[in-house]
Amino acid sequence: MNLSILIPLLNEDESIKELYTWIISVMKSNNYSYEIIFIDDGSTDHSWSIIEGLAAENPNVKGIRFMKNFGKSQALHAGFAKAKGDVIITMDADLQDSPEEIPGLFNMITLQDFDLVSGWKKKRYDSVVSKNLPSKLFNWAARKTSGVELNDFNCGLKAYKNIVVKNIEVSGEMHRYIPVLAKNAGFGKIGEKVVQHQARKYGETKFGMNRFVNGFLDLITIWFLSKFGKRPMHLFGAMGSVMFIIGFLLAGYIGVMKLYNLYNNLPYHLVTSNPWFYIALTTMVLGTQLFLAGFLGEIILRTKNNEERYKVSKEIN
Repeated sequence: MNLSILIPLLNEDESIKELYTWIISVMKSNNYSYEIIFIDDGSTDHSWSIIEGLAAENPNVKGIRFMKNFGKSQALHAGFAKAKGDVIITMDADLQDSPEEIPGLFNMITLQDFDLVSGWKKKRYDSVVSKNLPSKLFNWAARKTSGVELNDFNCGLKAYKNIVVKNIEVSGEMHRYIPVLAKNAGFGKIGEKVVQHQARKYGETKFGMNRFVNGFLDLITIWFLSKFGKRPMHLFGAMGSVMFIIGFLLAGYIGVMKLYNLYNNLPYHLVTSNPWFYIALTTMVLGTQLFLAGFLGEIILRTKNNEERYKVSKEIN
């Protein structure tokens, strides 16, 4: 199978049929073998009944329905697990991603041997203040932190080799950092393609300004996981040991100086009246806690079980 097209959605009943018709037209004109997987992330409108109708008339249409809204990352995770195509295309259901871009993305994966190609909506039709400027700042920070030179991490239109999606773990709100996850997994050939961005035709965006705050927090998380996710003791243990040793040496110095003054009949102060004693004590306590955090992190890492992060109520085809 040439293509698996994954479409996560939430309350997009107005656009699903139009998007489906558009995709089918592209598939037929390029003679692709394909599957379209709609992942309904807990819609409360008629989205699922429309997907059921499309699946009834076309066996290449498949559906996954969540019991409630679990988030885009979880929807992509479910879709990646089911995808069978040689190339996986992800796109949003709101018609802002153009299916006409699919052949170009497909060729970059198959002919130019990219592991992953991310769309770049160079010309956008969103609000400059509420979306464009925060997005530019977010993408700049993501580039500097991750080392992945992409201009648009948030673009939902992306193409992957099948082996890539089977070897990355998308959780939490990490969907915007899939290129970083792929790089950390060893897939180094990551490309970018300028794609057409279309003004939203139906409904309202499901993402507010809080997504950028969450995005920056997730950026810190993924930086930490890429550096120390497999060995938390290397960070916390090292920091804790250094702090404990500094505090211990400082406390030892205070004690030795008091004994020296006593022996030589020099004036001295009580250890507990010396502010440096409390600084040393606090440093040792913090060092011990950091060391224990690293130790507990190692234990959790070795004993964790991979629980499902979402619940599927129905599947089609």
